Amino acid sequence: MVSSSDEMGERYLIVQPANGGITDLVRYGIFNNKASGSKFLLQHQQQQQQDDDDDDDDKHKRFVIIVSIIMRKLIKVLGKRPMEWTGYVVDFILNLLSLNGGLLPLFANLFQGKMVIPERGTATFISTIGHIDGRINLEAEQRGIELEPGSKSLMDLCMMASKLAYENAAVINNVVNLHWKMHFVDFYNCWNEYQKERSTQVFIFCDKPRDANLIVISFRGTEPFDADDWITDFDYSWFEIPNIGKVHMGFLEAMGLGNRSNVSSFQELLQATNTNVFPAMVETSAYFVVRSKLRSLLEEHRNAKFIVTGHSLGGALAILFPTVLLFHEEELVLQRLLGVHTFGQPRVGNRELGRYVESKLQQPIPRYYRMVYCNDLVPRLPYDDKTFLYKHFGVCLYYDSFFVQQKVDEEPNPNYFGLWYLIPEYLNAVWELARGVVMGMAYGKEYKESWEGIMMRIIGLAIPGLSAHAPPNYVNSIRLGT
Repeated sequence: MVSSSDEMGERYLIVQPANGGITDLVRYGIFNNKASGSKFLLQHQQQQQQDDDDDDDDKHKRFVIIVSIIMRKLIKVLGKRPMEWTGYVVDFILNLLSLNGGLLPLFANLFQGKMVIPERGTATFISTIGHIDGRINLEAEQRGIELEPGSKSLMDLCMMASKLAYENAAVINNVVNLHWKMHFVDFYNCWNEYQKERSTQVFIFCDKPRDANLIVISFRGTEPFDADDWITDFDYSWFEIPNIGKVHMGFLEAMGLGNRSNVSSFQELLQATNTNVFPAMVETSAYFVVRSKLRSLLEEHRNAKFIVTGHSLGGALAILFPTVLLFHEEELVLQRLLGVHTFGQPRVGNRELGRYVESKLQQPIPRYYRMVYCNDLVPRLPYDDKTFLYKHFGVCLYYDSFFVQQKVDEEPNPNYFGLWYLIPEYLNAVWELARGVVMGMAYGKEYKESWEGIMMRIIGLAIPGLSAHAPPNYVNSIRLGT
């Protein structure tokens, strides 16, 4: 299918799983039926003509599209609401148990009429991620944080902030102000055009309330029970920003920078350096909201630099934010960028985008560090294929399951689904479960895994890349890594 946006010269590709059925998928995937394939694809005319002229390229492309469609359809089968309600129930039960001291004390409190009922949104209501890894203290509390990109103490702060981003505003405020002794600035719940709801969450804090040296922007990652978040990770749609490169369309929508139902909106919003043209965007778009607040903070704290961070989907948004700042030529803001540190981040664009960002952010010293733990599934998405051209960039710090660090160009098994790695992935999941049981004895009580964490490891026996994605692996890698 070809869109009328071609008249504007826009280049894009949108994968639409809902527009075709299983029969269409078989006809397109096996027999290369163009009519069936066109139901799944919305693209600019030049791209469609190029596909028609290159059968070999088309075979690779069909495989990637089929993987994307199948995974997104499977997630849809589970259902947005069932997954969401499962998350509510799991969160409630975990908080009910923790607030009452465990299962037996819960029954005792029930009979005595003292049972504590969890209240979502309060400072005592912790996310599932927070129950899997309850650590909130910073490793560098005693000796301070070294404000150098890639330093261990700064990586630890960024990972803990990325983990904290999964919590509600009250919990975040409490941890930043009372435990870290820093200054909580604000929490934002912004509009996500892809999900059609306020689901892009980000918070900002400073190392101190006056004359701060560091401003931290932390984007929330993929929620375990949010079907739309996982569908975004498996989406392969892209939009090409002229002279910069192809960018994942779902991530642009999560930043409030366009809407795939109106493709021209991407170009309009990306070129909107004057937000008076789109006044509503200042309050709803994560990009414009954060940029506005950052400008005022940098004006207030003349000596401060800022760092952007996030885990999973949050990592993708973390690198996308300065990328758009570059596009908007926000030179005064970017002069104060200390770095971008991401954890378990999916790919955000093609090689051209990577070269553009690296030419700006990695000179004279690297400022973009991308950390990957072992068999984590998410950094292997979207598929790295010669047609789709999704490529990682920046400095990759890869940790194996023994927490040994390697600085590499690309993590092993870049597309995860390779059969050569299948048996090692499952063997490693067994090892990680065994390691999780003895972590406290081996490394000290702060590394003891919760029963929720052990359950996560058991789930990893079925889907190794899923448990490897969990934040405890990244916290442990930073603190125990060699």
